[in-house]
Amino acid sequence: MSPSPLIARTVPTLRRTVDTLRKRKATIALVPTMGALHDGHVSLVRLAKRRASRVVVSIFVNPTQFAPTEDFGAYPRTWKADIAKLAAEDVDIVWHPDVKAMYPEGFATRIVPEGPALAGLEDRFRPHFFGGVATVVGKLFTQCRPDFAIFGEKDFQQLRVVTQMARDLDLGVKVIGSRTVRERDGLAMSSRNVYLSPEERQTAPILYRAMKESARRIKAGDAIAPAMAGGAEMIKAAGFALDYYEVRHAETLAQVASRKEGPLRILVAAKLGSTRLIDNIGV
Repeated sequence: MSPSPLIARTVPTLRRTVDTLRKRKATIALVPTMGALHDGHVSLVRLAKRRASRVVVSIFVNPTQFAPTEDFGAYPRTWKADIAKLAAEDVDIVWHPDVKAMYPEGFATRIVPEGPALAGLEDRFRPHFFGGVATVVGKLFTQCRPDFAIFGEKDFQQLRVVTQMARDLDLGVKVIGSRTVRERDGLAMSSRNVYLSPEERQTAPILYRAMKESARRIKAGDAIAPAMAGGAEMIKAAGFALDYYEVRHAETLAQVASRKEGPLRILVAAKLGSTRLIDNIGV
């Protein structure tokens, strides 16, 4: 049986532990999470272990990235199962602060990202979101001082925002994206999938199928507009309320008019019942 990871709940405890590892010439990879861990998170941990000699996983449900109408209170919290998964993967440290440790009384400084944070995708529907993400990730980076940080590609705009922030602020962290892990039917793994009813769970993989079909048409030489319109119709016909379904430049998230403009990414956000799902694929 694998030993349980060390659980740090205060910044001084975390820093003492990280300092000890640094004195032993360890390299450190951080995997930021909000818990409710699934196989997608496990894949991030495994990539972290390939890149560094020691792995820190943070578990913190960050209130500043939730709007008042969103599911902060209901967000799944599965602490015992999470620790069992991380122990099985031989994670070294779990950084598990409470809200007061992360945002103590008098906290008054926030990071306000621009660039990919203002691409007109998630930010159009959740204008508060990337400020909350950038602030908490900036704190995680300065608290854990990792060499590497591993983020899943499923949250693709977030990956671009965090990568830009780390570079712009000279944080000394190499941000690495990890491929989206999917269920056998193509649905991207997400902690929010537990909210889907059995019927909705059967419908949800349509998002992936639609993206694959649009990508196939674009690669075959079809114009972007009709290829994307066809995918959007598939999604809406399945009962989704579509927030966006767009193809963007894969690095800058800028809008594109043709495949010749660079590497492309199709990104989608849509609501099925009360559950909002996001996904993306490369073209």
